[in-house]
Amino acid sequence: MMLFGKIYQQLCGLQKLPWSCDSRHFWGWLNAVFNKVDYDRIRDVGPDRAASEWLLRCGATVRYHGQERWQKDYNNLPTGPLHKYKIQAIDATNSCIMSIGFDYMEGLEHVEKITLCKCHYIEDDCLQRLSQLEKLQKSLLEMEIISCGNITDKGIIALCNLRNLRYLLLTDLPGVKENKKENLVQVFKTALPSLELKLNLK
Repeated sequence: MMLFGKIYQQLCGLQKLPWSCDSRHFWGWLNAVFNKVDYDRIRDVGPDRAASEWLLRCGATVRYHGQERWQKDYNNLPTGPLHKYKIQAIDATNSCIMSIGFDYMEGLEHVEKITLCKCHYIEDDCLQRLSQLEKLQKSLLEMEIISCGNITDKGIIALCNLRNLRYLLLTDLPGVKENKKENLVQVFKTALPSLELKLNLK
């Protein structure tokens, strides 16, 4: 485990090499392995620690409640009482998180902000799953979705279930057509009247 972070960084460097069909299958398989949910681990160490391990394993970062520093290094995850570190913010920029891993989020009670930027495996079913998580429906205040090409208006509309959401940024989402913009605005205005919605879909 101590070498995991360095090994992962080296593997990520290999992704910059020219792709072939075989390499795409390999990276798809590897990312699926990183996202596989270990329910025993969740039970043993708690949802926040298990989710932290999953997110950092996939290249995301987390910030804990009461801390300013972002946790980026898998090998330097904090030790000590497991209940002490509660995830407050998630930045999944350039990460490989995908829907099969979202069960890790089910027990998170303190997440206030999520950023999904250039997440190639994020699709509508991910947003639908996220919006159904009762604890996130209560805690999540801010969300940013940027340059995620597989997201459509179907997935965006599901976010209306995040009833305490106060800020939503949607930008560079080619899967959401410009003619759907007005409908999105009206849906969110009705469902979440206090939401600050910023759209730049092009």
